[in-house]
Amino acid sequence: MKSALTVLKEQFQYFHLVRRLSVYELKSNSSANYLGMAWEVIQPGIQIAIYWFVFGFGIRGRDDVAGVDFFQWMLAGIVVWFLISQGILKGTKSIYSKIKVLSKMNFPMSVIPNYIIFAQFYSHLLLLVLVLILMQFIGFPLSIYILQLPIYTFGVLAILFSVTLITSTLATIAQDVQMFIQSIMRMLLYLSPILWPLKTLPDWLHPIMQINPFYYIIEGYRQSILGQGWYFVENWEYSLYFWSLLLVLFIIGSRLHLKFRRHFVDFI
Repeated sequence: MKSALTVLKEQFQYFHLVRRLSVYELKSNSSANYLGMAWEVIQPGIQIAIYWFVFGFGIRGRDDVAGVDFFQWMLAGIVVWFLISQGILKGTKSIYSKIKVLSKMNFPMSVIPNYIIFAQFYSHLLLLVLVLILMQFIGFPLSIYILQLPIYTFGVLAILFSVTLITSTLATIAQDVQMFIQSIMRMLLYLSPILWPLKTLPDWLHPIMQINPFYYIIEGYRQSILGQGWYFVENWEYSLYFWSLLLVLFIIGSRLHLKFRRHFVDFI
């Protein structure tokens, strides 16, 4: 617990640096492209169109999901997946890729995965606003349930930071971890309720699928955007599981990070 408090204190103390570095990271990633930040919308848009065509028209034959057209149902869940996917992939290799440049600067290395995640978060906010605007014209105007969205937004940022504290540390020690995480993320796309509803599986498989903490985030986003209910209240047992798991992952990640960060440079 002491390690977790130390890392948490570092994030508050250096939050201004996290904000500045994340903006710089976002600008540097798009500076070499003619369209710049537009790619933060174009690239997800292309993927959404492909998934909609393959799963909405091809596999599902334009069937709806619990009375909701597949496109709206998929869009409300996949909007947060891009943050999850890029946050974990880039957060995992963040320390290894940035340490040579940043090791001479005077701030704790726990800040590195955090500012990488925040750089992806800005893109997520832009995409989320566009999705909410689009929803107004395709049958799902904002409802009171949108008020719960910040809970899941904070939850996804917290779980991403907790996970990447672990993976970025392990990836610095052994680069094979990066390849392993890439494979895991490809699997999670299909093991999460993004492209197909859970009801298509046998009932006994539901609790197993819900072990995935991103299931909670995706369904929370979906019910907030589509206005289907207070997900965190109606599924309070699952909410308790998610926040408990988040705490455990943060404690493990903090302890692991503090134990090895003095030796990060030696592994590179």
